[in-house]
Amino acid sequence: MSGKACYTLDALRHAYGGRTVLSIESLQVEAGEVLCLVGPTGAGKSTLLRLLAGLERAAAGRLRFGDWPLERGELSPQGQRRITLVFQRPLALAGTVRTNVEYGLRLRGLRRERARVQMILDQLGLTPLASRDARTLSGGETQLMALARALVLEPEVLLLDEPTAHLDPARVALVEGTICDFRGRHGATVVWATHQLFQARRVADRVALLLDGRLVEAAGAAQFFTAPADPRTAAFVRGEMVY
Repeated sequence: MSGKACYTLDALRHAYGGRTVLSIESLQVEAGEVLCLVGPTGAGKSTLLRLLAGLERAAAGRLRFGDWPLERGELSPQGQRRITLVFQRPLALAGTVRTNVEYGLRLRGLRRERARVQMILDQLGLTPLASRDARTLSGGETQLMALARALVLEPEVLLLDEPTAHLDPARVALVEGTICDFRGRHGATVVWATHQLFQARRVADRVALLLDGRLVEAAGAAQFFTAPADPRTAAFVRGEMVY
């Protein structure tokens, strides 16, 4: 980690239909770190990822991506290319798995990156499926394809919404290893929403707990799991229901 802020959030609020769904007083995401977002369903993890990706504008507060004030408007095209969000339920485009993985490269006019595409297909075990119609894939296979589609762009910031939700343990380990390898080689910042506490223990530098749209605690992974400051964090780590 560099110690430089990739994202800075202050008094951030977001609402749908007049109902506040996210309220974060203060949070900084350091460049080059892996920050895992944990919390029950509906805690606001996906909403936060969409705000960090610049897909939605916060209702109030301050959200900066580096020096760019996201709360004031959309990222420039150059800024958008620095960030990639992998959705929990990604879409498969028409065509083969390979053409899906190459999609973003084609949009950017990078049509000759075959070696990069092949490396990602190999890493994620997708080479045997490369000629398949992408719309015939299982949910887990589609998740792997979407991750490959993101990684081949070599983004500075990788935002992940439950990227292993539909995968068996062997493929979970494969994805975790691939993402950690990518982060190590490129110095990427990773914000990773997960329901799996053991996964957060394995991959995170820091962990942030969201409950009912509010940030309860953000701490280094070791402290978060062994000596949390908030009793709600301690209860969540023990596997208890918290509200």
